Amino acid sequence: MNLISRTITGIASIILGIVIVYFSFESSFWLLLYGIPIIIIGVFILFNKKEDKIEKIRRKK
Repeated sequence: MNLISRTITGIASIILGIVIVYFSFESSFWLLLYGIPIIIIGVFILFNKKEDKIEKIRRKK
């Protein structure tokens, strides 16, 4: 993923996770099982910079 798509995906998943956590306090707490992992995955996507680096292939002779 490039910077723009990583930023959009990370922010969208963090916002979705926050919305689910908010609704879990109003309706039922089992929604926390979905909201918290979505937030964690969104933060990981947002701050993962190793994915943009391309490693060279080492060939054995």
